[in-house]
Amino acid sequence: MGLISRLFGGPAATAALGNAITGVAETFTPSATKRMELSQQAYLAAQQEAGAEFASPGAGGFDRFVNGLNRLPRPLLAFGTLGLFVDAMVDPAGFATRMTGLAAVPQPLWWLLGAIVSFYFGAREAHYFRLDRSARPGVPASAASRPVAEDEPNAALDNWRNDQGR
Repeated sequence: MGLISRLFGGPAATAALGNAITGVAETFTPSATKRMELSQQAYLAAQQEAGAEFASPGAGGFDRFVNGLNRLPRPLLAFGTLGLFVDAMVDPAGFATRMTGLAAVPQPLWWLLGAIVSFYFGAREAHYFRLDRSARPGVPASAASRPVAEDEPNAALDNWRNDQGR
């Protein structure tokens, strides 16, 4: 047994005294280990909450209905354009009248229509691009880039080769 243990009355009393001194010391200087443990617990709690928030419960009836509506514009635009050609062949005079009406539409309105259609299809493409990226978590973003051909100039590689030759 050590001298301090004998002075304070045994190992239990020494441990109690050590815990008391640690508690007083942590009052003035917080424990870095305890701070890291609490930070880790907060991080894990936030991760679990985010995971629960974004867990997919499955598509309900309304979700399936909206997904069906979201799939309509492309076929409607494609078949509508083909329908214009058919309409032009079936009723050329009526088609010319309708196209004259379209010619009267002001230029800013055409720009607005183009922006709406572009953003709609752009948002859908971005959505599917993000879904495709999240489906392959093991593939880094740089792996999808095009490979560099051997005969393309590479300034960094040329500098390295020059440094090795010295």
